[in-house]
Amino acid sequence: MMRRETCGNAKTKTAIDFESVLTCPNCGFAKQETMPSQACQFFYECVQCHTILKPKPGDCCVFCSYGSVECPSRQVQSGCC
Repeated sequence: MMRRETCGNAKTKTAIDFESVLTCPNCGFAKQETMPSQACQFFYECVQCHTILKPKPGDCCVFCSYGSVECPSRQVQSGCC
């Protein structure tokens, strides 16, 4: 089940996605994960090859670097609230 919340006023409501597919840059394995809503996730271990993913320079978390959807914090900064 996909978790979504709305943010903003009546004119600028934006949906915030909490589900993202993380793709390992080492082996290409992809897995849907739920992102934390109140913190950035700095490390993630690939369940297939056990590589520890870390954010790329300039990104706040592994979801912004390797996810199909940016983290909730960055979604909010992109024009919501």
